[in-house]
Amino acid sequence: MSAIAETLTAPVTFTEGAVKELVKLRDQQEIADDFGLRVGVEGGGCSGMNYVLGFDQRKDGDQEFLIDGIKVFMHKAHGLYLAGMQIDFQDGLNARGFTFNNPNAASTCGCGTSFSV
Repeated sequence: MSAIAETLTAPVTFTEGAVKELVKLRDQQEIADDFGLRVGVEGGGCSGMNYVLGFDQRKDGDQEFLIDGIKVFMHKAHGLYLAGMQIDFQDGLNARGFTFNNPNAASTCGCGTSFSV
């Protein structure tokens, strides 16, 4: 991790359930050590922006964080949209998957993976 990343506060947090699922996925998929979890946004979806969540290599413009033992990459421009967001993992009868509690979202779609600001 770079010296700059060590001084930055991570813009997102994970619940205990999300951490357990991410570690399980990383181990099952045998993700290489130089990969981290990419958290970000991209244009699209029914509300205008989609969340990005997946293992990836560091890219130009990324900031690196260590959150609950998980290496996280986020493009510095995405912090504006994601600051204060909590990522959870639901494993129930009605829903299974990652959920995003984003205080910056003015509205979200029914599936919870798309939002607007």
